[in-house]
Amino acid sequence: MLSFNKIVKKLWKKWWKILLKKDLFEIIDPEKKDKFKSYLDKTIYKLKSQKIIIPIKSGVYIIPDKDDLELNQIDLLDKYYLRLLKKYISFNVWSDYYISWKKALEIHMKDFSIPEKIYIVNSKLNKKIKVWSYEIIFKTISWKTEWKTINLYSKVSKFVTKKEIEWIKFKTSCLELSLVESALISDTFEWLDFSLVNKAIKKYSKIFDKEVFKEIWKFKYIMAFNRLKEISRNIDHKLYRLFLDIIKNNWWLFIGEWLRGF
Repeated sequence: MLSFNKIVKKLWKKWWKILLKKDLFEIIDPEKKDKFKSYLDKTIYKLKSQKIIIPIKSGVYIIPDKDDLELNQIDLLDKYYLRLLKKYISFNVWSDYYISWKKALEIHMKDFSIPEKIYIVNSKLNKKIKVWSYEIIFKTISWKTEWKTINLYSKVSKFVTKKEIEWIKFKTSCLELSLVESALISDTFEWLDFSLVNKAIKKYSKIFDKEVFKEIWKFKYIMAFNRLKEISRNIDHKLYRLFLDIIKNNWWLFIGEWLRGF
């Protein structure tokens, strides 16, 4: 077990990182001996009292700079949100994930604001983490056939790209997949608002990879293609024809207008 001064010196080397309680235990006692776990809370209390660490939520800490000491907890969370998000992703699913739905499309549209909800699609975990007014939602995606339920992550994750936000790299659904996802609702009680989809179609209609759309339709996105067909009708005729042809060639994809949410 390290002395308090050595613990502080180690912490200062991690000033830019988000630390969980387990990270602090690894610093306090690199050998992770159970008999020292009772010492952990006392050490954390001392570190907090001396402002060497600051909690941004229960069990989550930062090593503050002098500006951080002037911030309230909400502004502090806003400042460190991306690092916290990356920490939770790495801790829960490592690299086996991608950011999906509306936030993924917003990222493609250069909107890096903090969302009330962010969906992290992955292969195995369904879990919701509440951080003040924000939610980080880990979600699996599946497709029920007549015989079995298929985990779609391995099939859909090939349509993923990497984006850098404030020097932090995140995996997101590609432009085309994020458009399709945004034409769905990710929450049963979510209001249907396609303004972002409209903007994305207007901006990117000439550069969408049509072959990606032709691949994606196979995986659970029937309602999305019906909606995208109607949304693109008065924006880009070629894109409208593409969505229409995909539906025509696969007639079971057609959904009546009254069910599309328009």
